[in-house]
Amino acid sequence: MHLETRDAYTPDDPLYRSWLAGRPVHEPELPDWHALVRAHAARGIGFRRARVVSEPLAPFIRYEHEMTSGTNIAAGEDVRWLPRRLARELLIPANDFWVLDSRLIRFGYFAGDGTFLEHELSEDPGVVSACAEAFDAVWERAIPHTDYKPI
Repeated sequence: MHLETRDAYTPDDPLYRSWLAGRPVHEPELPDWHALVRAHAARGIGFRRARVVSEPLAPFIRYEHEMTSGTNIAAGEDVRWLPRRLARELLIPANDFWVLDSRLIRFGYFAGDGTFLEHELSEDPGVVSACAEAFDAVWERAIPHTDYKPI
């Protein structure tokens, strides 16, 4: 499970900068990620990614939306989008996270502009459980990628 809640990530990413300059997204944009997910998906491991987004979409999120079908979906991820206005009753952790194997969580910390700063791992069962429950609440409301029409 991967929950993303920011409107900007990695502002200096060369693929993103190229996209901003008008280059179309090629599929798959992230071949290493694509291969990793495909290999694990072939073993029966599911990947779910939920993105809580502001509308209209910020430029980086518009870029992510454009590349999701060819990168994330093609690799075997299931991706959903939740407009922030539809998350108003949900209690969501303040940081992005991955829940791995239902026992380990990886929090990602970013600067205000989206620059990645560091990550932190935790095996605290209470933290893992709370974040998994938050993810499931987002997932239940979120719109599948094929149905989500960005504003």
